This record gives sequence, C-alpha cells and structure tokens, in this order.
Amino acid sequence: MALLLPIIVFVGMYFLILRPQQKRMKEREAMVRAAGIGDEIATVGGVIGTIVAEEDENVVSVEVDNDVELRVLRRSIGEIITKADEADEADEADAGSDDSDSED
Repeated sequence: MALLLPIIVFVGMYFLILRPQQKRMKEREAMVRAAGIGDEIATVGGVIGTIVAEEDENVVSVEVDNDVELRVLRRSIGEIITKADEADEADEADAGSDDSDSED
C-alpha cells in the first residue's frame, strides 16, 4: 500500500506535466523545420523579417530591411507570422479587390 502512492504520483506527474511538454516541443520543432523561403518570421529575440535563403539545415538568412540580412539559427525562430503561400494568396485577393474598386 505504501508503494502505491509514489507510483500514482509519478503517473500523475507524467500525464499532467511531462507528456504535454514533450508534445509542445515536438510541435515547435515541426514548426521550425517547416519554415521556408518567403515566410515572415519572428525570432525569440523579437526580430521580425522574411527568410530569403537557407544556408544549411541549421542556419537561415532573414531579411529585416532592404539590403539588410541577418544569419540566424533555425532554433531561434519563435513563430511563423505568415507562410509564403498564404502571403501570395492574400496578395492575389487584394489585387482582385483593387480591380473591383476601380470600376465604381
């Protein structure tokens, strides 16, 4: 009976703390690997820019202003603000709405 309580506590800690943390880490790792050229990102340091080149699997070049590029480690990507294909679709939608506005 005395051995049952520590086992229950350990199992509870696993399901309440360790398992969700491992899931978040896997999701973040997948997000970082999915970042590609043309994606607008924010680094963990707060720098916002667009990925313009992938030097290798660990380093990307991020354009933060005209003719200003930073080399950052992939693991320093905090979030992907917009994916390249989403930005292209939004640009096309904006161009389509601009045409309809000019007909008025």
